[in-house]
Amino acid sequence: MTRQRLFLFIIAILLIVLSWWQIASARTGLIVQSLSKDGIPILYVAPARSQKIPGVLIAHGFAGSKQLMLGYAYTLAHAGYAVMLWDFSGHGANHKSLARSSLQADLDTAYKALLTQPRVDPQRVAVLGHSMGSGAAMTAAIQQSDRFTATVAISPTKAAVTPQVPTNLQIQAGNWEPRFVVNAQQLLQRAGGEGQGRSLIIIPNAEHITILFRRASHQAAKTWLDRSFGIQNSSNYIDNRMSWYGVHLFAWLLVLGAVAPVISNGILRQPPRIWRRFPARGVSDLLFQAAIQAHNSDIVSKSDRLKSWIGLILSPLGAIGILALLNRNTDIASLGGVLVGGALGIWFYAAGIVWLLANLRLLRLTLAGLGLGLGLFLLLWVAFGAMAQVVWLQWWLVPVRLQLWLWLSLLCFPWLLASGIAQQQSRIKIRFIWWLGQSLVLVIGLLATIQILPQIGFIFLLLPIFPLFLAMFAIASAAVKDVWAYAIGCSLFFSWAIAAAFPLVG
Repeated sequence: MTRQRLFLFIIAILLIVLSWWQIASARTGLIVQSLSKDGIPILYVAPARSQKIPGVLIAHGFAGSKQLMLGYAYTLAHAGYAVMLWDFSGHGANHKSLARSSLQADLDTAYKALLTQPRVDPQRVAVLGHSMGSGAAMTAAIQQSDRFTATVAISPTKAAVTPQVPTNLQIQAGNWEPRFVVNAQQLLQRAGGEGQGRSLIIIPNAEHITILFRRASHQAAKTWLDRSFGIQNSSNYIDNRMSWYGVHLFAWLLVLGAVAPVISNGILRQPPRIWRRFPARGVSDLLFQAAIQAHNSDIVSKSDRLKSWIGLILSPLGAIGILALLNRNTDIASLGGVLVGGALGIWFYAAGIVWLLANLRLLRLTLAGLGLGLGLFLLLWVAFGAMAQVVWLQWWLVPVRLQLWLWLSLLCFPWLLASGIAQQQSRIKIRFIWWLGQSLVLVIGLLATIQILPQIGFIFLLLPIFPLFLAMFAIASAAVKDVWAYAIGCSLFFSWAIAAAFPLVG
């Protein structure tokens, strides 16, 4: 390892430790307990030294989890509220399948769990929800108006609001999610307009997901609840956990950049010990030399590059065609028992096959590539998920999601193998161009898919996330260099993220 790589490695480790320290400090003065009631995973967050304080139910949106709403939970708990979060059926760590009636039933279970907490004043309870959770929150506050003093609906869906119910209704929407802004304005009008316990807040520089991490949204919710309960508090807590999560992820990518080339070169300079101990030494040496030849003979011509670009551009056509055919005989929105996620996996599989066929070349898999791929997966899994579990995503998979992960890995593999072949032996500038090209094709291709198959339209809200994943994969490709290692590691990781996020259905 060179001095520069050693320096990067040390800096990365320091940043990782600092990030975890900052994440842990956010809990100072709070009680954070994991509970379960009627099979529903619940998280309780409250001030450590308070009695008879207002309680708040916080409901996540579609493909979300209780961790995704922790920014509101920490902000409100530091301000003197007892907060209860949970995973709706089919989401996060809740292994039950999502059903139409499950949302209100799950919210009612969380409400009863909140009232059992000795610190909570049962006469002062509010409810807050995002997207799908906003509909459940408003419906609960309408149907049981005697339970809830205030309601906060973020990126709201539909609800039968009136000038009388829900009581003390605040509606929020991000200025980058125009459809939800329009829906919020319509809800406000049906609820009686601004004033008299009604308010609409447009959060700047926010869309459907990033609104959950905006300080303006957290503070607007806190101010509204303070006013509704007649509370004056001086809490100055600002939720910066997502920023530190970004630092943590960046630091792990530095570790990858510092360590992966050293490991890769070390493996290809001399046979692994298990080979050197092989009884037929001559055979092991021949195998090792074959691996080196396979690694070093990957000459990429201009025609190879051109074919890769053509395959990339044409790949969405194959994906759209396969999904359209499947849609004739099956519900593509619930393929494989997971809402939308199964269709997304099929999209990547079909698009990847088209891209691979256009390449017309497939490199040999070596033991070194297999080992590096598994190592890459473990590093990305820890870098992305270890902190995500306590910041914004239910990363540990329940058993049924582990089964999904295995077949989703196979579906994602062709696309990432084709991506690795395309970027092979590329300089940084060329890798950037490949990242930009993949991002554009992926976003435009998914937009076209949604136009033809609107039942998987939820993917539209996730489009900003895909270029971020592709950027992470481009960094991994530059560090690892081995095509098979890149494809194995990234497909295992990407499929894990899909399995973790999308709802389960029966």
